[in-house]
Amino acid sequence: MKECIILAGGLGTRLQSVVSNVPKCMAEVAGKPFLSYLFDYLQKNDFDHVILALGYKSEIVLQWLEGVIYPFSVSYVIEEDPLGTGGAIKLAFGKVQGDKSFVFNGDTFFEIDTDNLLEFHKKKNAVISLALKPMLDFDRYGSVDLDEEQRIIRFNEKQHCKKGLINGGVYIINKELFTRLDLPEKFSFEKDILEAHLLDILVYGCQQDRYFIDIGIPSDFEKANQEFKNRYFDD
Repeated sequence: MKECIILAGGLGTRLQSVVSNVPKCMAEVAGKPFLSYLFDYLQKNDFDHVILALGYKSEIVLQWLEGVIYPFSVSYVIEEDPLGTGGAIKLAFGKVQGDKSFVFNGDTFFEIDTDNLLEFHKKKNAVISLALKPMLDFDRYGSVDLDEEQRIIRFNEKQHCKKGLINGGVYIINKELFTRLDLPEKFSFEKDILEAHLLDILVYGCQQDRYFIDIGIPSDFEKANQEFKNRYFDD
């Protein structure tokens, strides 16, 4: 079974000037909720089960779900209080039926080859695999360093970088992670797992130079509106 979790509970604070009163994943991009593009992508990539990690205004997402039909099954969990990225993933893993799951951010579209990432994850015997996006001249994202075996050895702070790899916000995570570590209910996946456990957990990075957009700030939200309309999702 090919499963994924979508982190879709964000408030979208930085988008309030252009998008208000809906979760970030439901922001309208080129006439459709952003989540619909993620769902279309998951359908094309033959996913069987999608789990939504909901929080802020979850009722808007659930109402949208009632009016759409996709070939995969959809489950969801709802955070009563914000749990951080780690807490949300841990909660959603309670619905995962297999031994691993993809994880996507609900405000990011990274058009990776999911089968390629899955094969990479299995070949490396990884506990966590990240899809990494090569980028030029960036300062909005931190960069990632790999060793010769593509194991991640360092997460660098945000600073101007002429060339580097960024965490594209797409993961494969083994379910065993959440029984192996004594984790609180609320925590950051990036800080409390990826950065804190690099030495004792096998975390690998798979480079995929595919289309990437993060709608978390107004300028990139507007960019997504133009690109999705003109290039990627023109009906």
